[in-house]
Amino acid sequence: MGIKLILADDDTLIRESLKIILSTDKDIEVLQTFENGKDAVDYTLNNQVDIALLDVRMPLLNGVQATKEISNRTETKVVILTTFDEDEYIKDGLKYGAKGYLLKNTHPEKIIKTIHMVHEGNCVFQEEVLNKISDNIQNKTEAKTSHIDESLFTDRELEVMVAIADGLNNKDIAKTLFISEGTVKNYITSIFQKTGLEHRTQIAIYYLTGKK
Repeated sequence: MGIKLILADDDTLIRESLKIILSTDKDIEVLQTFENGKDAVDYTLNNQVDIALLDVRMPLLNGVQATKEISNRTETKVVILTTFDEDEYIKDGLKYGAKGYLLKNTHPEKIIKTIHMVHEGNCVFQEEVLNKISDNIQNKTEAKTSHIDESLFTDRELEVMVAIADGLNNKDIAKTLFISEGTVKNYITSIFQKTGLEHRTQIAIYYLTGKK
């Protein structure tokens, strides 16, 4: 079954180049191209689209906000393909449901492969993006765990506590750490058992202050 795809980028040359590259794959059908996020969202609301390939910085509605709208309101899966690797874009893209995040210097074959993998139900983030996520989590852990006895917890439990302190729900934690929601619940249960706490809000307060 073919992959019905749209792409949005405000740079005409990049947009048309991507269309040509993607059209070389017999399984990918480029339905439409757009120069802003709003038109991409409107199209997915009214048409069957499997994959939306979005740049981050676009007029009217940027790629991150378009990701949020498309993920919340349609079955379309979003892959962000951009020149921007700032932490905030990556974090928000993940939070709003992006299934892939690639930089535009990625080899065309890798882009095509990513589209196929996401269509099959996988999440794909290239190494540079994963490293930024990992570094961000590590930095937050180092910055916020001075109030508690780290030896009581595994590294993964500390990462979950950081995420809870940041206000993430289980679904967002699962996306951020690339684990299942069930695994997140298991880590939270373990944290409860080790601390005697009963609510996730208590975990956040304990993590930030060291007080139960």
